[in-house]
Amino acid sequence: MEALKSIIRDIPDFPKKGILFKDITPLLADGAAFQNMIEAFKARYQGKGIDQVVGIEARGFVFAAPLAYALGAGVTLVRKPDKLPHKTYKQTYALEYGTDALEIHQDALKPGQKILVIDDVLATGGTLAATALLIRTYFPEVEFHEAAFLMELGFLNGREKLGGLPVFSLLQY
Repeated sequence: MEALKSIIRDIPDFPKKGILFKDITPLLADGAAFQNMIEAFKARYQGKGIDQVVGIEARGFVFAAPLAYALGAGVTLVRKPDKLPHKTYKQTYALEYGTDALEIHQDALKPGQKILVIDDVLATGGTLAATALLIRTYFPEVEFHEAAFLMELGFLNGREKLGGLPVFSLLQY
């Protein structure tokens, strides 16, 4: 995993002063590294009976599609409002300054399916908490296997907002 970590570059003061942004685009651009990352996730989830990989907008989509393919599972998208074309369920959640919302198609998940949620980074946990609430509220009969991330910024204590939801992060910072 250190090889993957070494490819992610630090961008100081982005998107604002005082933030050290972890830029994953070099990892995505490196075919071998990207393949190794997906293979690491596949090794963890293969044989677990995952039916749907739920990708959170937008970078979660980058991981959801190849991982779902590798597992023989489907892909479900969780998006910002008004981006999905069919009937949706919506979950509003609090941000540091204001609110935001996420949506999922009303027919996206079926009772009894086992799902894996994936995104690029676990930071403060707000987006994942909202996604979990959205799924648990409107799809109470699915099995929430785990939430997976390429990286976790542990110093932001995002896991604390997740109410014991199982979480796996490939890389820790």
